[in-house]
Amino acid sequence: MAALETLQFTDDMRICRLLNGLWQVGGGHGRIDADNAIAEMMRYHDDGFITWDLADHYGPAEDFIGAFRRRLQSRGDEITLAKTQAFTKWVPRPVAMTKAVVADALDVSRRRMDVQTLDLLQFHWWEYSNPAYLDALKHMADLREAGVVRHLALTNFDTEHLRRITDAGIRIVSNQVQFSMIDRRAEVAMIPYCQQHNVWLLTYGTYCGGLISEKYLGQPEPGSATLNTASLRKYKQMIDAWGGWKLFQALLSVLKQIADKHDVSIANVATRYILDKPAVAGVIVGVRLGLSEHRADNARVFGFALDSDDLARIHAITEQSRDLFNAIGDCGDEYRR
Repeated sequence: MAALETLQFTDDMRICRLLNGLWQVGGGHGRIDADNAIAEMMRYHDDGFITWDLADHYGPAEDFIGAFRRRLQSRGDEITLAKTQAFTKWVPRPVAMTKAVVADALDVSRRRMDVQTLDLLQFHWWEYSNPAYLDALKHMADLREAGVVRHLALTNFDTEHLRRITDAGIRIVSNQVQFSMIDRRAEVAMIPYCQQHNVWLLTYGTYCGGLISEKYLGQPEPGSATLNTASLRKYKQMIDAWGGWKLFQALLSVLKQIADKHDVSIANVATRYILDKPAVAGVIVGVRLGLSEHRADNARVFGFALDSDDLARIHAITEQSRDLFNAIGDCGDEYRR
């Protein structure tokens, strides 16, 4: 495989720029066998994919991290274990946020993941009309000082509320947002703000659940019966809002030509395009542990560069699409409509 690209994410963490996303183990993507999943996680680790993205509500994801860590320890792999990161999320119901409520939630994640200190806690809040999210983050900041968590981050916050949080004096390392050739809303307000305030972006949906691939090039528009995962159903709706299947086919055709030019895959081109955007620290790639894997192909994203002609051809297609920022709103607004 190509050498994996890394990035100094914080003073004390260097991450792989392709993060292993564990949303798929939470359901809707096929049955995951725990033993096979942990064995597959070891293979990801050994191939250099050392950074994991997960959440408290992704089914057994946090438990898998705990078992994975114990497996590494059992083979005496303390050195590489120390280099591995697991970024979890806390997605509470929007209720009153006392310090006890926050501390208890973090303790659950620490026990499940078998760690004393959480590497990165990515916080999501459903209702902006309830300002208790600031209370929660202030308590998390206190717990950070107490060593419960190393760094604080956000998931699917829009630019305005990221601004409110940083204006309150709470240091945020990153915000996780949907970002792809289809969904470029982050470029409007989020990226400029992140550049000004030293906030990274971790992106998901960059492959549109696998729709941005050779598999769908030249294919008729899929119906609900063939969209057999939660990801496919979600991102097909995004493509519909963006410009529809005909325009999407035009994009795939151009991406295939660019991919052939560089001897890579369509998914590699889509990933490289986002990795090269300002403020982007890494792209989260969903993994279906024990069911399928694409590590060798994914690693090829680090072996080529898009040139100005490639970008011009991509933009000639994307400029024909609808303005999703006006249609949907800022990053994360699709979850609060």
